[in-house]
Amino acid sequence: MSKKLFGTDGIRGVANTELPPELAFKLGRALVAILPAETFAAADGVMKSPRILIGRDTRRSGKMLEGALAAGITSAGADAILAGIVPTPTIAILLRDDRFDAGVVISASHNPPEYNGLKVFLGGGKKLSDAQQARIEELLHVDAIELPPLDDGRTSARESRPTGTALGRIETLSAAAEEYVTALVNLFPADALQGLHVAIDCGHGASHQTSPAAFETLGAQVSTINDDYSGDDINVGCGSTHLDKVAQCVQATGCDLGIAHDGDADRMLAVDETGATVDGDHIMAICAKYLKDIGQMDGLPVVGTVMANLGFSRALADMGIDVETTAVGDRYVLERMHSTGAVLGGEQSGHIIFLQHNSTGDGLLSALMLAYIVKKSGKPLSELAKVMDSYPQVLKNVYVSSKDIDSCDVLQAAIANAELRLGDTGRVLVRASGTEKLIRVMVEAADAIDAQTITDELAAIVAAELG
Repeated sequence: MSKKLFGTDGIRGVANTELPPELAFKLGRALVAILPAETFAAADGVMKSPRILIGRDTRRSGKMLEGALAAGITSAGADAILAGIVPTPTIAILLRDDRFDAGVVISASHNPPEYNGLKVFLGGGKKLSDAQQARIEELLHVDAIELPPLDDGRTSARESRPTGTALGRIETLSAAAEEYVTALVNLFPADALQGLHVAIDCGHGASHQTSPAAFETLGAQVSTINDDYSGDDINVGCGSTHLDKVAQCVQATGCDLGIAHDGDADRMLAVDETGATVDGDHIMAICAKYLKDIGQMDGLPVVGTVMANLGFSRALADMGIDVETTAVGDRYVLERMHSTGAVLGGEQSGHIIFLQHNSTGDGLLSALMLAYIVKKSGKPLSELAKVMDSYPQVLKNVYVSSKDIDSCDVLQAAIANAELRLGDTGRVLVRASGTEKLIRVMVEAADAIDAQTITDELAAIVAAELG
């Protein structure tokens, strides 16, 4: 059986071993192979080259994979448009116009520097459907990807290995970051953040230019940390997985709030004016209340994942807002948002989607929205965050050799026993990571000691049985 390549957010692994340039090359060809026939035909029926936009974060391996991916795309007769270092949501926003037919972001998000990944978007900024993802998986496991002929009455067949003028071109889009910042800034009044002092931890990643620029354009005073990069320091002891750095900056400079991005800035977590963490659940609850107050919810649900705190759904119930729950991954959140008409959805980890404005988690948009609510309300973030009370929640990651949770009878029995002990005062979630060789054990309980005890017990069983 072929190894499954796609996880919860694209293909990811250690660059040059688990994710070699050869795979990026084949992905480029596979992506061109699944594009619909109309992508290749202009109005007059003349064959044209599809245009595929490529962005990347600051990792050392980014240019290597970019080159391989662009080679694969152009060898299949499409044009590769290089946007350079940009946040992931940049690609999703730029795909909303008709200049581009698909996009790929080369990033491993919050993972360590040695990792990298390939995130695929289709026209309009859409994520791959399960069927499209499965088809690409099939193509990546064959030795040679043959491009299907185009014969829809308007176009002639194409060669799997085009030559001469049928080859694609590699071009550069130098203003991609500026276009992204302008698109978001234009959603707010010109002086929307005037008077706010905001700390930003860029995590040595792709937001090092975009986030400070957007906040400053809207009038905020900005204290920025980790806005440089070497290619080997992305996410290391900083960013959204290490909030202590931005908390220290807030306390040292007297900021009103602090925000922290992961490497590709599709997520954002915050700290309040005291340095206390404000996670994705709290941010969504704050935004949901604001959107309801200004009449933009209109009876619509908010979409969260199984990782959301119990306090989140209870807080929204108190507001009269339903919560729809999905599996982990903003792809699943987005699918449910489309099916329910929701305008707000996301994850506790800080992937938050404002569907009216972007089709993927957008760390900068979330940060601007949160800061705008702070400014507009006249209340400190610590006060706004009281919109929900969190149940004590303990999460432990266990590195394993096997992620086959369902077949482990000992673990399943322990989970059932833990659920019986907690009753309706808590919950247990044990799931395999979609991007790393680990199992996440999460327990919520009304009592923090119970949550810690049960988490430790289950983690020990996972290590013993699957480690």
